[in-house]
Amino acid sequence: MAGMNAEYINPFLMASTKVLKDFVMIDAKVGKPYLKTTEFGDNLLLIMLGITGQIKGQVILEFNHGVALDIASKMCMMQMDELNELSQSAISELCNMILGNTATVFSNNGVVIDITPPTLCNGPVTFSNSFATNICVPLVYDENKVIEINIALAS
Repeated sequence: MAGMNAEYINPFLMASTKVLKDFVMIDAKVGKPYLKTTEFGDNLLLIMLGITGQIKGQVILEFNHGVALDIASKMCMMQMDELNELSQSAISELCNMILGNTATVFSNNGVVIDITPPTLCNGPVTFSNSFATNICVPLVYDENKVIEINIALAS
């Protein structure tokens, strides 16, 4: 199963840390990956993107509202106090950039993938799939702010 192979997880981590550093000036550290259900509670903003091509699956980037507002504020260069259309658009675009860069990393390794447009979810939701295990990798910045990347892939 591709979802358990580091060569399929690392491109997401490389792209995520690079985009966060280059476009948001966040130096995120990669935490320890773990298996996670795809049940999400309150106070979360989720951005889901599909993966098609030689690898198929989905990626869900998970932000608590405070982290989403912090990142949107940095991206928009102004204080964001609510998850309005502008802040949600900024986070969606960040996720688009991360997955676009991930596709480039895969391409440089000879693996062709495409990504779907981002889908935004807010609040409690459960996703299910039967094709792969969900691997969650936390990205930590400013000591206690966390972005979780949920990756479920099948080759």
